[in-house]
Amino acid sequence: MDDFVRENDPALRKVAREISVPFAKEHRELLQEMRTFLLNSQDTTLCKRYELRRGVGLAAPQLGKSVQLLTIYTSDEEGNQVDLQLANPKIVKQSEELIYLASGEGCLSVNRPVYGLVPRSATIEVEASIQSGKAFRGTFEGFTSIVLQHEIDHLQGILFYDRINKENPFHLLGNPCAKPVRDLQ
Repeated sequence: MDDFVRENDPALRKVAREISVPFAKEHRELLQEMRTFLLNSQDTTLCKRYELRRGVGLAAPQLGKSVQLLTIYTSDEEGNQVDLQLANPKIVKQSEELIYLASGEGCLSVNRPVYGLVPRSATIEVEASIQSGKAFRGTFEGFTSIVLQHEIDHLQGILFYDRINKENPFHLLGNPCAKPVRDLQ
């Protein structure tokens, strides 16, 4: 997990291909490695030892794998653990209400600060597949919604800063009433 594809790599701008379910062995192993990286990146001791940047989500294209796989490991606003490994995720519903991270978003593939607000839907409904091949449908709000939208964007060849208002990075496009949510701590 040392070699993240960096933002200037054309691989990050491609639409990833869907995979078949249940997951092939290589996809199960890739997701497990991705999840392990996220867990390790949230452990202060391991972060220092291995010089890891903290992450809460990861998409396969960030590792040079152009397949529709993502994993997130974070907590929601109530402190509940959110641990998902999804294939072929699609946002099937989204709220008109917008939210953003007050400090802006970051990305493991973007190794520099990028300033500006990234408007995201406050609530999304996602359909996907899980490793067993079963269909998954879930509704997500707040921070978890932002993380999922960020990772699903990676699967579509979109980087978070593509969504920042180019003329005025701290002005939200489309909805000046968007509200901030908690930032990653």
